Amino acid sequence: MLLAALVGISCSSTSTSIFSKKTPHEKYEEKLEDNGLQKTPEGRQWLAASEAALMDPQLIQLPYSHAGIFPKDKPRALGLKFIAKRGEKLTFTLDKNLSSHFVVYAELYKQDGEDADLLHAADTASSEFEFTINEMGTYVLRLQPELFRTGTYSLSISVGPSLSFPVAGNKGNVGSFWGADREGGKRSHEGIDIFAPKRTPAIAAADGYVTGVKEGGIGGKTVWLRPINQNITLYYAHLDEQLVKEGQFVKKGETIGLVGNTGNAKTTPPHLHFGIYGFGGAVDPFPFVNKRIKTAPLVSHKKMSDFLRLVKAHKSVEAVTKANTLLVPVAVNSKGYIAELPDGRMIQTPFASVQSTIQPIKKTKVIALAAVYNAPDKNSSSTLTIQPGSSVSVLGYFNEFAFVKSGEREGWVLEKDLKG
Repeated sequence: MLLAALVGISCSSTSTSIFSKKTPHEKYEEKLEDNGLQKTPEGRQWLAASEAALMDPQLIQLPYSHAGIFPKDKPRALGLKFIAKRGEKLTFTLDKNLSSHFVVYAELYKQDGEDADLLHAADTASSEFEFTINEMGTYVLRLQPELFRTGTYSLSISVGPSLSFPVAGNKGNVGSFWGADREGGKRSHEGIDIFAPKRTPAIAAADGYVTGVKEGGIGGKTVWLRPINQNITLYYAHLDEQLVKEGQFVKKGETIGLVGNTGNAKTTPPHLHFGIYGFGGAVDPFPFVNKRIKTAPLVSHKKMSDFLRLVKAHKSVEAVTKANTLLVPVAVNSKGYIAELPDGRMIQTPFASVQSTIQPIKKTKVIALAAVYNAPDKNSSSTLTIQPGSSVSVLGYFNEFAFVKSGEREGWVLEKDLKG
């Protein structure tokens, strides 16, 4: 009956890639509540997994990619934490398998201490979405499927500029960066210098309005451009000639001036000083216009089995996990696995630190009637027993429990019920 109710929820739900009043995740959560499923053990697990993914996300570096799976044995969610710079445009590509009943909810949060503010929400009805970073800081991407839905998917996050490069052609090169010393260290560089042949077109990096066309001072001939729907102003300096007027609307790519060396750049090669100013003053413009798109690394072709085990102790944030601890892999990337410990915590481990459980640690016998638990916890459910003298294969351990396989049955038994 529970599964039938969930099928009804999935089939009647509508998926949207951009949230308005409620996100796809929140709408699904409401439907769980309407059907009385929030109070079931499975519903509570789903909600707890959702919260845990935000509270304890896994740290990754951009660009990033992985092949993931949400196993069917219990509800799970995965949080990925990363640092992003203001002005970067992140492209998230999330492709699920061909099963039409497998939906993954993706939500992007800005993390500030223990608080997380929702910025964008999507599901796999939309396989790609973009987000421009307006504040440097820590962000979390949470992924979670519907209750009792399982499947594989691939995720990639690439990093690119949110604005166009402000010098036309391929001859413009950044030669001086944000923060470089000026006047013998008396001040720092509040922008970047893009060197190019004299009178190379300087172009609008975004659609917007020209808010200033000035001449004089250290900038020489300058143009100020305000992109539409953005809280920043672009500053073009040392121009040889200005080709726009104040109040003029320009489209991205249109020429607004010509590269030169006016102002205090008279003794330097021709270049464009490009700056960006927000409400708090100047910001580093390089992430806004960096021409290099950082694409996600290739994912390893290593196959994800149902279980892995550690070959040596693993030091996590909270504790040291012993060798032979059983793990459930949930993602594989270019360096290793993201895997779940038997107590529900997630860890990251390199390929060399884990091994498959195809070969057991040992084969032994049960010395007393052994209850088989669904989790390494005496309070978890137990519907099976193994008779004394039965042979079992030990695949891994956690605390006082061993994960064993006997014929087609597998589960957790107390280690004290095993021989030797």
